[in-house]
Amino acid sequence: MKKVNWVLLILVLVGFVIGRFIGTYFEGTFLNYGQSFGLAEPVVLNLGFIILTFGLTIQITIASVIGVVIALVVYRFIK
Repeated sequence: MKKVNWVLLILVLVGFVIGRFIGTYFEGTFLNYGQSFGLAEPVVLNLGFIILTFGLTIQITIASVIGVVIALVVYRFIK
């Protein structure tokens, strides 16, 4: 079983968040160009006594890719 490197996983997630923040800050620039994929509308599962709603949409932009690259560079320096 392979060991999961939690520091790398957390840094990549932080990179996506920071990239999304940068893209929101510089709205209208090329940094917001990207692709969104996932479920357009949530899936609802009604079992009578409980209702479950599932939904996931991921938006990858140039700014988020830049954020992940920065996170990988930071990881290389702290490792």
